[in-house]
Order: sequence, then C-alpha cells, then structure tokens
Amino acid sequence: MSLSIRNQLAGTVTAVTVGEAMATVKVRLAGGQEITAAVTAEAVKDLGITSGSAVKALVKATEVALATAPVENLSIRNQITGTVAEIAAGQAMAAVKVNVSGGGLTAAVTADAVEALGLSAGSSVVALIKSTEISLATT
Repeated sequence: MSLSIRNQLAGTVTAVTVGEAMATVKVRLAGGQEITAAVTAEAVKDLGITSGSAVKALVKATEVALATAPVENLSIRNQITGTVAEIAAGQAMAAVKVNVSGGGLTAAVTADAVEALGLSAGSSVVALIKSTEISLATT
C-alpha cells in the first residue's frame, strides 16, 4: 500500500496500555526518542501490537506543530527535538522539513508562523504531535 503520509517514523513498541475502547502505545523511535500513540483497542488487537513489535508511526504534516523550545504545562506529550533542514515557503503556507534523530518529519505550518518563529535551515525546533494524531502500521 502506498500512502500520502510522508511522516513515517520507524520504531519499536516499548509498552501497551489497553483500556475499554482506546489504548496508548509507547514507541521508541530508531533515533532513541519516545512517542506515544493513542489508537483503538481494536486496532491493537487486529494489528497484534505488543511490546517489542516493530511499527511505523504515521503522522500527517498538517498535524505537526513547531516550537523553538520544549513546551511545559501542555497536554501534548510528544515533543520531538530536531533541526530545520529545509523550508519551502509559499505566500500562505510552508513545508518545514525537520531532521530528527533516526529520521525526518515535515510540518505544514503557516508562512506567518515560520517568520514569527524566525525559522531557517539549522534552527533548533521541537515538533509537537498529539498522541491521537499518530497512526501505527506494523512492519
């Protein structure tokens, strides 16, 4: 299957907590950073996701926010540090490619945000992703 989702981060499941309808799945990415995905309990069962499973974390670029430093007092727990590799900016929107340990991410943000944050190639950033916006694929 081919997907339009370009953010596909390889990792290994380190923990699965299954609730009544939803589950949280902790994934150690290839570069060592950890993220958490919130998926349905049915998906965990159907995909056979257990601790040690190899997975890909899938995230649409429109679901990745950027900050110039870690953010405290925020419900978004997935904060992945990286460095801006490239910015393709139009009049309204920009695609910001970020190198993270073990791969890369693309964030679709407004051109105004790029300017307000002072982003350029080499800038340190933190990619913020809600756990409910991460899908998992088994490999």
